[in-house]
Amino acid sequence: MNLDEIQQIFFQECEEGLGTLETAFADLKRGRQDGETINTVFRAVHSIKGGAGAFGHQPLQHFSHHYETLLDLIRNGTLPLGEGLIDLIVAAFDTLSDHVVAARGEAALPADQAMLDRLAAAAEGRMPDAGAPPAADAALDDFDALFAMLEEPPVEAGADIADWIVTIQPGPRAFDHGAEPLLALRELARMGGRTVAADLTALPPLDTLDAERAYIGVAMALPGRIDEEDIRAVFDFADPQCRVDVARDGDARATVSDTPEPAPAPIPVTAPVASGPEPVAVETPRVAATPAQTIRVDLDKLDRLVNLVGELVITQAMLAQRLSENEMGSIPELSDLDHLTRELQDSTMAIRAQPMKTVFSRVPRIIRELEVETGKRVRLDVVGEMTEVDKTVVERIGEPLTHLIRNAVDHGLETPADRKAAGKEAEGVVTLSAAHQSGRIVITVADDGRGIDRARVKAKAVERGIIAPDAPLSEEEIDNLIFAPGFSTAATVSNISGRGVGMDVVRKNIQALGGRIGIQSELGKGSSFSLSLPLTLAVLDGMIVTVGDQTFVIPLTHIVESLRPGIDEVQFVGGQSPLLDVRGTYVPVHRVGEQLGVTGAKVQPEEAVLIVVESDQGQAVLMVDSIQDQRQVVVKSLEAHYRAIHGLAGATILGDGRVALILDVDALIGRWRRDGRGVGALVEALAA
Repeated sequence: MNLDEIQQIFFQECEEGLGTLETAFADLKRGRQDGETINTVFRAVHSIKGGAGAFGHQPLQHFSHHYETLLDLIRNGTLPLGEGLIDLIVAAFDTLSDHVVAARGEAALPADQAMLDRLAAAAEGRMPDAGAPPAADAALDDFDALFAMLEEPPVEAGADIADWIVTIQPGPRAFDHGAEPLLALRELARMGGRTVAADLTALPPLDTLDAERAYIGVAMALPGRIDEEDIRAVFDFADPQCRVDVARDGDARATVSDTPEPAPAPIPVTAPVASGPEPVAVETPRVAATPAQTIRVDLDKLDRLVNLVGELVITQAMLAQRLSENEMGSIPELSDLDHLTRELQDSTMAIRAQPMKTVFSRVPRIIRELEVETGKRVRLDVVGEMTEVDKTVVERIGEPLTHLIRNAVDHGLETPADRKAAGKEAEGVVTLSAAHQSGRIVITVADDGRGIDRARVKAKAVERGIIAPDAPLSEEEIDNLIFAPGFSTAATVSNISGRGVGMDVVRKNIQALGGRIGIQSELGKGSSFSLSLPLTLAVLDGMIVTVGDQTFVIPLTHIVESLRPGIDEVQFVGGQSPLLDVRGTYVPVHRVGEQLGVTGAKVQPEEAVLIVVESDQGQAVLMVDSIQDQRQVVVKSLEAHYRAIHGLAGATILGDGRVALILDVDALIGRWRRDGRGVGALVEALAA
């Protein structure tokens, strides 16, 4: 593994640390200000600082160092944690996130001086809820300071010493992998440590000295008020060969070592540490390390595995088809193979699954920025953040989710004054939730704001020429007008809204993921947007149907029921447009063959099969010739192999080797309802 690969692991750990901080800050804002939460925040920033120093990201290290200094004062009780201080450390987190992005090379360095000044002022107690100023920072800046430190006289017994004695002996090759032992000494000095001895016994004559090897060992005394865990944490990024011994003055030594061998004896020192009887060496039994529970796998390798499993599924289907054609009957081994193949595929998909927390963790920062821009007060409630979904969905859901959050705060929530006038709390609530429902993931963005003013929405749609003034629309249809391109009810154009882009992008992105979006709203009480998405974009359960001489796949998640209608169950409007009576409600019937320009398709409903489907436009009925099978199919992207085609979600290979097109139910029904025309160009374009 080269240095670049190791650095990428560091950046992955940075993302994990930033996610941990978001969660901890949410706990702090909810009033959970216990020691463990504060320690979690401190450790996350400390780890980022250590890695930044190891890889030479000085601006990131510099900022996180000052950030950590303030957190340490909070952690040890020097500064009481009040609301103002919480707001400050949360704001500093945003700057830290910007530094991580800049370290990746994905953005310019953030302007952080103002935030550094605020952190320094808070550390000195110059804010309303800050406590007494802390002791001066003892950080070391260069090697000259290190040698000056080594020349300090030993600490005498009875002086203002700490109860910890830490001895550090870097390995001979300490500099080989980018490690910097001096960073650990600087950190111990910042924590109040003082040198009590130096081990120079390994230092060779000057003419044989190798500048790339480490020779000097150091013994330092630290205040007893410091937790042992914090001392050990300083060496999280130490070279594995570095010997570190931590001991209470006068007590048995405790050893910190990353090597599997028993820790060697502490280094000899050139001066006594403290007077008194010699401590008795006690050998502490070593506990075997717990095996790692996770591994990091390159995503390309994982994608290749998924593709191979997909090919296995196709091959298994072909084998089953061939045996069926040869009338070989049922073979138990084939049934077992089918079962094992599905389990293998499900397990592979589970490896790709990621918690929605990776997306939800970005939302608090968006909320904070919107509070500043709008002057509104917002509380974010998150539910189901550990709900897992395929990584492809996680990667592509971020943009539409951001649009919905911004829409909820800007359009949905009222100003504090308006909320009070309406009898509400001044602080608005945005709820973000995720849950598994019927084989799909449903993500909901809800607010307790003003709700959708349907009269105003309809008037704006008429004004912009989106609908006719006399168009009879249901409440659901009026709500869906907000997804029309160019639609906006904002009175002015701002950085947040008003240009008529956003909600139409949301719908297009959700449809591109094979999902649909629904709205529930009540005037004066708020709105809720629900995104229903497939758990994975790689496979789906589908119903295989025939239309004329073509074979199509309808995703099973859209299907409500299928039936062969009687003559009296289908009514015709104007002698052409059929309607199916579905339990007292007339639902439009779309002849798939006619709409897609397929030759030889059946035209009479009583001779065909009608499939009732649910789309984001409501219920509809698809008329097909027959149903062949129901099976799990591997989705192949048309965009990757040909080009994106409206109305088709992809393609798959059937057991007999034929290619079947997968219908995008939402897109097809939406287009049919908008223009009433057929879309035969879809199949013609694919065949061209």
